[in-house]
Amino acid sequence: MAFQILEFLILLLSLASLVGFATHYLRIPYTVGLVLMGLGIGVLNRLGVFPLLHLNVDIVDFAQKQITPELILGLFVTPLIFEAAFHLNWDDLKRDLGFILALAIPGVILTSLFVGFMIYHGSKVTGAYLPFLYTTLFGAMIAATDPVSVITLFRQLGVPKRLQVIMEGESLFNDGTSIVAFGLVLSLIVGFTTIDGISTQRWLNPIADLIRIIGGGLLVGFISGWLVSQIIGFVDDPFVETTLTTILAFGAYVIAVNLNTSGVLAVVIAGLINGNIGPKGMSPITHLLVIDFWQFSAFIANSLLFLLIGLDIDIFMIFQFWQLILLAIIAVLASRAIIIYGFYRFGKKIPFQWNHALFWGGLRGAICLALALSLPFNIDAGLRSQLQGMVFGVVLFTILVQGLSMRPLVKLLHLIDYREIQEEYERRHARAATTRSAYHHLEARYHEGLISDHAWEVISPIYKERAHSLGAAAKEIMQFDAEVERQDLETARREALFAQRRSLNELLRGGMISEEVFSQLIREIDEQLLLDYSTWMQSVSETIKPKEPVTKLITAIIQAQDVENAIHALNSIGISVTRLSSFGGFLGKRNVTLLIGISGGQEINVVTLLRKTCRQRVEFVTTNFEAAPYQLPISTPITVGGATIFTLSVERFEEIK
Repeated sequence: MAFQILEFLILLLSLASLVGFATHYLRIPYTVGLVLMGLGIGVLNRLGVFPLLHLNVDIVDFAQKQITPELILGLFVTPLIFEAAFHLNWDDLKRDLGFILALAIPGVILTSLFVGFMIYHGSKVTGAYLPFLYTTLFGAMIAATDPVSVITLFRQLGVPKRLQVIMEGESLFNDGTSIVAFGLVLSLIVGFTTIDGISTQRWLNPIADLIRIIGGGLLVGFISGWLVSQIIGFVDDPFVETTLTTILAFGAYVIAVNLNTSGVLAVVIAGLINGNIGPKGMSPITHLLVIDFWQFSAFIANSLLFLLIGLDIDIFMIFQFWQLILLAIIAVLASRAIIIYGFYRFGKKIPFQWNHALFWGGLRGAICLALALSLPFNIDAGLRSQLQGMVFGVVLFTILVQGLSMRPLVKLLHLIDYREIQEEYERRHARAATTRSAYHHLEARYHEGLISDHAWEVISPIYKERAHSLGAAAKEIMQFDAEVERQDLETARREALFAQRRSLNELLRGGMISEEVFSQLIREIDEQLLLDYSTWMQSVSETIKPKEPVTKLITAIIQAQDVENAIHALNSIGISVTRLSSFGGFLGKRNVTLLIGISGGQEINVVTLLRKTCRQRVEFVTTNFEAAPYQLPISTPITVGGATIFTLSVERFEEIK
């Protein structure tokens, strides 16, 4: 069995990689491609064509028998939810928290009831009668949104971040509400059920049950998230801190489940707390490692999950219950419209066209499928098949139809802040870059002797002048639009930092620097990568604005070991330094005198930086043997200060260029 599981995972990851290549070139959402791949394999399997590879495991049969709802929620959904919650900024979330909670709690309850009501009466018309409790159960199963592919598309296209936060926040919170509602309704049907680890019996006080399950999950998530965040503050090891976040994500789920509360909500709150408090106790390199780890974990979970969705959906069952599925799709879309446009007033000055994106972007996915697969076998078999077929049909419709049509809808609604001036800048910049590339290519061929002197003399001035004029035309736009300049500078800044990172890795691999030096320098670069544009601009403003006249001269005598760190720190705040090598003092060793020209008010900053970068150390002074011929040389330990600083006033300053 262990080997079968390994073979199964390798096959799924291989298929996910193929889908990744295909969707990149076809320009369709990755999750849509995964579902289509899973559907295709499922159809071939049911037609007797698959498996084509003659493996030891039937991939479809294995997926349906071994991948349980509990495994989907605990192993696949947990990293997706934690990663999304970890990256949600509390300041961004609290602005629209009222609107998000309105959609996630009363919105889910109203969706369950409204969908149940519509399908109950609609099923009488179609002749496939369904009891009201079962239609309400379907409404609870389908109420949770899972717009993973939509949010990914929003990030790629540059849709306003606030809209992304609303959609992602709703998805995070309505998962737990939907699972709780499903368990409570199912308990009315069968008298007892277990879902998301929650044992639910026929209840006399549904409000108390709801408070216990939701409140308990929130409490477990808050306590565990806060506790792990405090522990991280005392640890300074990137791998240990990353491991602690992993323990938090899955541990919060397990603890909440064992306490008969909502595991999904516990993971949501734990991720929010840890993502907003935990990074304050992390070093920059640890923060980047944690981000990369959870992005990779979410990618793997997402890939496997949507492949499993495609494998689990029985396309022939959809054809069998097509009337009920069509009715379900209409009911789900109608309820989504009522909830979004009805709760619109809870939002604070939300642009009205955003409602259209929220309505059409309410895709259904993993949670709905997990709930459908968890339906107990002690309910009516025919009704169970009908409910599962309806869920499969709605999930497939939202992923394929709504998911594939989101890109044109976003453009139609003009949600992308992509102005004509930005497009014109990109056009001019691209022309300048391609012309400059052509010039350098011709120059290389000329020096290799592949182009004649005559051809080079005629053509090179044309391309050189054209590249210069096109570059000037692109620069002209930046003079009139600060946003274009901001994006251009930010791109260049990050490219430069990544180039520095690559160079450090090459130096480390080549044995040119030690691990200690590598860690120190990589930390400096990572600190810059974590800065947003405005903070970075503020930190370097001294270097790009006209320099104030020098009014004071600081001379600092420091040890040679500290000179590079000191100069780097001073340059980072825009202070130029002249270094003079010297030799002597009672130690009789090399030292360096720094001449630091400053304007008024910078003296404290300079002294603070020199204290940080020039460390105190113990040196040994040997007594002079010639002065004391009858004594043996004695080495005396002396603590040497970090820097000796003098400040001089400057009456007149001239800069020589």
